[in-house]
Amino acid sequence: MSRPRTVFFGSDAIALPLLDWLVGDEGAAQVELGAVYTQPDRPVGRGQKIQANAIKQWALARGLPVHQPEKITPEVRDAYAGSAPALALVMAYGHILRDDFIAVAPLGTLNFHASLLPRYRGASPIQTAVANGETQTGVSLMRIVRQLDAGPVADREAVPIGPLDTALEIEQKLAAACVPLLARALPRLLAGGLEFVEQEHTAATFCRKLNKEDAGLDFARPARELAARINGLNPWPAAQVEWAGQPLKFGLADAVAGAGEPGEVLGADAEGLLIGTAEGLLRVRRLQRPGGKMLAAADFLRGSPISAGTQFASLATASLVGSTPFTGVRRASA
Repeated sequence: MSRPRTVFFGSDAIALPLLDWLVGDEGAAQVELGAVYTQPDRPVGRGQKIQANAIKQWALARGLPVHQPEKITPEVRDAYAGSAPALALVMAYGHILRDDFIAVAPLGTLNFHASLLPRYRGASPIQTAVANGETQTGVSLMRIVRQLDAGPVADREAVPIGPLDTALEIEQKLAAACVPLLARALPRLLAGGLEFVEQEHTAATFCRKLNKEDAGLDFARPARELAARINGLNPWPAAQVEWAGQPLKFGLADAVAGAGEPGEVLGADAEGLLIGTAEGLLRVRRLQRPGGKMLAAADFLRGSPISAGTQFASLATASLVGSTPFTGVRRASA
């Protein structure tokens, strides 16, 4: 029996475990991965050197055709349709896929969205779930539609969020969670038995694209909220305060019992720097100064002591989540 030709669309390393499964024994026995579409090479890092992303590097290492359109034009759509794909899988691609493009693959154009839909539709579901203090997130397998992450869902794979998990750790867990999700769904899809259920749209929440201004902290908030935000914004944009005229990044935090003036350093314990908030103490477990590495608090404070009584200024912070799409969020991006 011929294996359906499958095309993958994605631009982020979160999809690498999924791709490895597709070309491994179990996946390759069911479908043929025929091509990869990904974003054009971009400048990376401080030196802004043009570099291929992890998805392109993975595909080239396996001899797969790679397509990197700057825009999805009618010509790109026609060339894609001419390759006769049976199935399209999408994760963190970064381009808007229009209806005529979505309709090309007869088995469907399916997206892996990094949240338990309908919660956290939008551009930053991983960071926002952690920053919002959630204890669980996951990956949803859905059909792409023109509305933002609003397509019907076939299955979900849940992932717990631990109290000291950052967005970086949760991204790795979600990457791994795509594998059992696809392993369950693909045989049912190929047999014609995979059912897609409409989302409960009234329960939808939305997250937005993060920016550098989100790095500020408002110490007039409870410590548990600040700790969640710090963990959710690691590694980018990385929560920070001003100290000795320079930005000081916070990389990991939790909340402990105690009281102090919001923003005031009370000292340190064996695990971290203690800062007063509106409710409880914020314990910052990892810190980084400009040009340095992110260090455990004890190591950082050994070389750069922060005196009790130091006052960190608060900055007003914007909400990362809303009940409607944020203005300016691009629709139907995959």
